[in-house]
Amino acid sequence: MLVLYKAGLASLTALMMASSAMSAVIGVNEPAPEVSFERLNLLPASERAAWEVYLRRSQQQEQFDRATLAAELPAGQAAPPPPVAGSPKMPLNRESAWYATPEARAIADTIVSFQTPTGGWSKNQDRTGPARLPGQRYANNAETMEVGKGSFDEPRDRYWTFVGSMDNGATTTEMRFLGRVQAHLPGPQGDKYRQSIAKGVDYLLLAQYPNGGWPQNYPLEGGFHDGVTFNDNVVAEAAMILSDVAEGHPDFAFIADDVRQKARQASERAVTVILKSQVIVDGKKTVWPQQVDALTLQPISARNYEMRSLASAESTDVLLYLMRFPDPSPEIRAAVHAGVAWLKSKAIYDVAFTKVSDEEGRKLISQPGAGPLWSRNYDLKTGLPIFGDWSKNIHDDVNEISKGRRNGYSWYNTHPQKALDAYERWVIQNPGQHPGD
Repeated sequence: MLVLYKAGLASLTALMMASSAMSAVIGVNEPAPEVSFERLNLLPASERAAWEVYLRRSQQQEQFDRATLAAELPAGQAAPPPPVAGSPKMPLNRESAWYATPEARAIADTIVSFQTPTGGWSKNQDRTGPARLPGQRYANNAETMEVGKGSFDEPRDRYWTFVGSMDNGATTTEMRFLGRVQAHLPGPQGDKYRQSIAKGVDYLLLAQYPNGGWPQNYPLEGGFHDGVTFNDNVVAEAAMILSDVAEGHPDFAFIADDVRQKARQASERAVTVILKSQVIVDGKKTVWPQQVDALTLQPISARNYEMRSLASAESTDVLLYLMRFPDPSPEIRAAVHAGVAWLKSKAIYDVAFTKVSDEEGRKLISQPGAGPLWSRNYDLKTGLPIFGDWSKNIHDDVNEISKGRRNGYSWYNTHPQKALDAYERWVIQNPGQHPGD
């Protein structure tokens, strides 16, 4: 496996040649367990009642969502086609005045129309499009429509999946956009947006596990979707928006005091599960996986090519969240110091993950002066980069996986640099062992 660290570099050419000669399939990915009544015996007896309530409520909410949708159409009338997948187009970085424009209001109206009865939203939908029609599904067709093929992400119901999700920024982005729009409409015209946000807050509170984590989708859908999800910043984004609600952020200042208190408690529970999920290897704290089993907090896989691993990009988002606290606890400080130290130790230089030709697409190549760069996933035991493929095989060389999978995923990234930059400011107020000293 090609790993070129800043310290002790050998000949780039020699290392890359050796990497190609020694690359191998080093394992096979295994499916993630779901959260089920049968698996609750993994928990202490004192904790099982709360999880039983959670699971029953999840089932009831799914039934509620399905029944509400079915009731929108007269018997025998065909449903409209499902929404088409696309970029959400809900900008959160415009000048404040833009959110008072008809263009922003139109997006907000479409957002409200696609909110599920439980209070969440699906993902990957163009919110500049038309409002949802009666009887039209809340979610797009599944990413993997074929069932019975053994794919880890095939849905239980190909026509009912991601109906309420926090994947790819879903739900929290809709809530933040509505928050900006309603701020310009303090009168009755803004009430529907405030009601939608309040429903979204209730959704996040409903979706939170008893231990403080969040699944990717709620109501639960099984498989890796049930894991406490750090991928795509699910836990951190949910906790951050609830923190903003609790603190009376201007976009959410209308939320009732009792709900703000619940939001504060929920964000505090999220910190607890984050700290418990930090992986310890040989007695030392490292970073976080992309997702963990909600019941055991052990790393789990996701899609065929997403293995149990230590994840650099997802850990960056967790660290940025932990560094936002003005008076962090000793436990938070220890987690941050350890996480940053681990990221610093994994930075690689003089290589680039870039397009080499139309035929081959992206590959990891020698590029003197480049970096730092991080692999997306690292083996839980060895700490070395690992890469997955649709075949479920786990490789130690990104250049050896299939072209389609190599080019369809961010196997190498620069995202951890954001955590390192933030740490340089944070550590001034929170001194400790400084990574790299």
